[in-house]
Amino acid sequence: MMPGMSGLTPSVRPFLPGGSGAAATRDLETIPQARPREVLRLDDGAKVTLEATPVRRTIRGRTFVMYGFNRQYPGPLIQVAQGATITVDFRNGLDMPSAIHWHGVRLDNRFDGTPGVTQDPVAPGASFTYRVHFKDAGLYWYHPHVREDIQQDLGLYGNMLVDPASRDYYGPANRQEIWMLDDLLTTEDGRALIPYGAEQPTHALMGRFGNVFLVNGEPDRRLRVRRGEVVRFFFTNVSNTRLYNLSFGGAPMKVVGSDVGKFEHEAWVTSIVLAPAERYIVDVQFTEGGVTALTNRVQSLDHARGNFFAESHTLATIDVGGGTGAAGGDAVAAAVAPAIAPGGSEDYSKSFRTLRRNVDVVADIDRFRSQFARAVDRTLVMTLRTRDLPAPVAGMLLGPTVPVDWNDGMPMENWMVSGREAAWILREPETGRENMDVTWTFAKGDVVKLRFVNDATSPHPMSHPIHIHGQRFLVLARNGVANEHLVWKDTTIIAAGETVDVLLELSNPGRWMLHCHIAEHLGTGMMTVFEVRDSGETAR
Repeated sequence: MMPGMSGLTPSVRPFLPGGSGAAATRDLETIPQARPREVLRLDDGAKVTLEATPVRRTIRGRTFVMYGFNRQYPGPLIQVAQGATITVDFRNGLDMPSAIHWHGVRLDNRFDGTPGVTQDPVAPGASFTYRVHFKDAGLYWYHPHVREDIQQDLGLYGNMLVDPASRDYYGPANRQEIWMLDDLLTTEDGRALIPYGAEQPTHALMGRFGNVFLVNGEPDRRLRVRRGEVVRFFFTNVSNTRLYNLSFGGAPMKVVGSDVGKFEHEAWVTSIVLAPAERYIVDVQFTEGGVTALTNRVQSLDHARGNFFAESHTLATIDVGGGTGAAGGDAVAAAVAPAIAPGGSEDYSKSFRTLRRNVDVVADIDRFRSQFARAVDRTLVMTLRTRDLPAPVAGMLLGPTVPVDWNDGMPMENWMVSGREAAWILREPETGRENMDVTWTFAKGDVVKLRFVNDATSPHPMSHPIHIHGQRFLVLARNGVANEHLVWKDTTIIAAGETVDVLLELSNPGRWMLHCHIAEHLGTGMMTVFEVRDSGETAR
């Protein structure tokens, strides 16, 4: 704790679902116990209901009131064929407004689930019907776009797995695992959740880092595989702010795809960095018997002492050679594998050792290569504005601007700063406009080159995962260095001090959000809206 911090608290009231005190204890038994997620394999034209309600979760022997879709953790895994359209009846059983955003899906704008942009918030007890069309194969996810710092963090999220039209879209694998990575912030003894801010988000500087790691809502995730198996992992980062640096010990890893489909070229990696809201598809072959861990290995910062230190968290353990199924009674992998990959006990070592060149992706991107060297059309600078900070926090931010990304190096200071004291900014340098005052209008069919500049002189420089709704883009360059591993994205990380150029294909008309996907940064205003007009008029 920095000097002078003792006794300081956030300027907003604390909030936890279920309230507190004796009445909350009595009412706890009336809240249903959550259960593991189910697979909803849906045909074109199917209808489904998703209801958001409070649920009871027991994590490492402690019971918490959290939220869930259909009383599940995560929410149901929706599995559909590429090109399918489904109808989703969303029912809000919470005591606050909500909605569902279909992250990464290029769907009809009116069903994007963005309150204040595409729809009104769904009031408690009310409902809203979405029609979701799945244009692209790959992995997507759904979550609220109202107080994400609370609702998403408490468990309102789920995956959508879109089966490709071609059976050989991916290389062969023995099985597939669809894993959502999260972290939950509890008291040091693990007995209670740290409260959220009622009127505004707390943890508004760094975002809310958790101290309990969850894979598909569970700590201590375990998986059993046969030696030599090739396992395809579909990873989604649903944490409020945490970046992960993932590896499987010495097991070889091959990156296959990301947000909106496959890479042009597969690549060998020793780890993958997964930002909030990003997805990566990774093939791993487990050739050595014994226990292998999925770890998050990072370099953390102790801001009070001014030193960095190595930190490693075990997110899951894989027992190689210890059986033929997923431990813990998880039926999801078994349910989805037959429809996605050949599976079985075949030896896929030869195909795994081959780095595929995906000619279909190459041909798709070829249509845009002539635009790579064009001038930048629009620029956004990322920075921070503060006011009325407690003196110890203000003094700390006047010190050396050390980028902070991998951990919360100043938990007391971060906790007490709310959206009342901090505003994260997307600024257009040409006009000086910020956040929702930025006015961009384009025409359907436009291709636009955007530049994101993460101000290293900001009072609190850190990475920002930028998400663009309803469209897809290519990351062309970072700090002027061309990106040689192209894949269509909807979210990408902009590191502190970094300049990133992306090529945005505007194929989907409507009003769409562009924002930082750190929940607390979005909650302090780090967002803007652009319009894509369904006409041939000139963009402005």
